[in-house]
Amino acid sequence: MEEKQFMTKEGYEKTKSRLEYLKTVKRQEVANKIAEARSYGDLSENSEYDIARDEQSSVETEIFELETKLKNAEIIDPKKVSRSKVCIGCEVVISNVKTKQSYTYKIVGDTDSDPMNGLISNISPIGAGLMNKKAGEIAIIKTPAGVMQYKIEKIK
Repeated sequence: MEEKQFMTKEGYEKTKSRLEYLKTVKRQEVANKIAEARSYGDLSENSEYDIARDEQSSVETEIFELETKLKNAEIIDPKKVSRSKVCIGCEVVISNVKTKQSYTYKIVGDTDSDPMNGLISNISPIGAGLMNKKAGEIAIIKTPAGVMQYKIEKIK
């Protein structure tokens, strides 16, 4: 069974748009490159042909991945998100237990992730470590910087 892909409505539309672009525009561009490379003759020593085929493989792989994400998408409705514990769609204010520095994140599905703008994926180390915790709890999270402890200050 495929794993659910949690997305916002915007993330779903963005993914759908990217898929449409790959299927209609990018596929044709790559097909044109392959046709042009074939016209150069001997394919056994034709680097343009090899490069175009590699690009075709990458495009087809991305198309497959996006189709799978959309097929398994579950749209998160922010109005229906529980505020009793950290879950996808909620905004959480946390503080580093050691430094007392505070952070605000919105927990989103992988497709919508944008850490530089405060959107962290539910499968990222911090996002996964915060999931299902309640306000006041301490989350012990293994991050690339080491094991950190964060107190959940508020769930909005």
